[in-house]
Amino acid sequence: MELLASFMQKHKELLEQQLRTSVMQMKAPEIIKESMLYSLEAGGKRIRPMLLFATIDAFGDKVEKGLLTAAAIEMVHTYSLIHDDLPSMDNDDLRRGRPTNHKVYGDAFAILAGDALLTYSFQLIAETAEVGAETKLKLIRELSVAAGAEGMVGGQVADISGENRRLTLDELEYIHIHKTGKLLAFSAVAGALLAGAPTAIVEQFRKFAHHLGLAFQIRDDILDLEGNEQKLGKRTGSDTFNHKSTYPALLTMDGAKKALVQEIAKAQGILQETGLNTGLLMELTDLVANRDH
Repeated sequence: MELLASFMQKHKELLEQQLRTSVMQMKAPEIIKESMLYSLEAGGKRIRPMLLFATIDAFGDKVEKGLLTAAAIEMVHTYSLIHDDLPSMDNDDLRRGRPTNHKVYGDAFAILAGDALLTYSFQLIAETAEVGAETKLKLIRELSVAAGAEGMVGGQVADISGENRRLTLDELEYIHIHKTGKLLAFSAVAGALLAGAPTAIVEQFRKFAHHLGLAFQIRDDILDLEGNEQKLGKRTGSDTFNHKSTYPALLTMDGAKKALVQEIAKAQGILQETGLNTGLLMELTDLVANRDH
């Protein structure tokens, strides 16, 4: 894991510099830039950008060419968290150990900050200098699907609709594949597209990230019951409080842990099939399986 830790530290610093630079150069009211940065700079694992970087690295390509796309991914993810925390959604007071955006800036500016992050993400991809127009178009289309009603938004709708009733396993998987998995899948697909991979290899990375996304959410559900609030930076037990179905609730805790192992094995099996230098991605997959926050 030392190789991955060094890789993540270096590229996390580059990413966070880019996030600040991108927001500060906007010709926009200071209050909205402040609200955007408040949530962007609250920390977090940066798993999605790291997945993109590690995918580019697997092809032996220049990782920095994915910097603006990685920033775009983190902006979409952060927008979703800001909106997720709102009183009309999950009504959370804490995110990453700090008061949630709407607790500091009010509901209106929190909503607008989320809107600004989402729309700016597409601008960043369009402005990537060293990427061709055809690749940019593919990236923008992929991100639109992953973030929209066919992806993350659709998953959120199903999640809200599923509160206060026991879901089937298929219904729960739909929620997690769309709410969490689609953006993770985009991260891997984007890395492959930026590296100029042929369609068959791009689709292998999509399948890999599908299983990684399920593993990520299963681990999330486990941590909501067994995790440490200080490490997580948010309340535990919120899924139970909000009457949401989870993998432990449907499969038992032991069953959820077995499902996690199975999804990780499937993800790593697909990586091996690519024949690429996927050492970093293997370590990143292990990190998802074993994370404590």
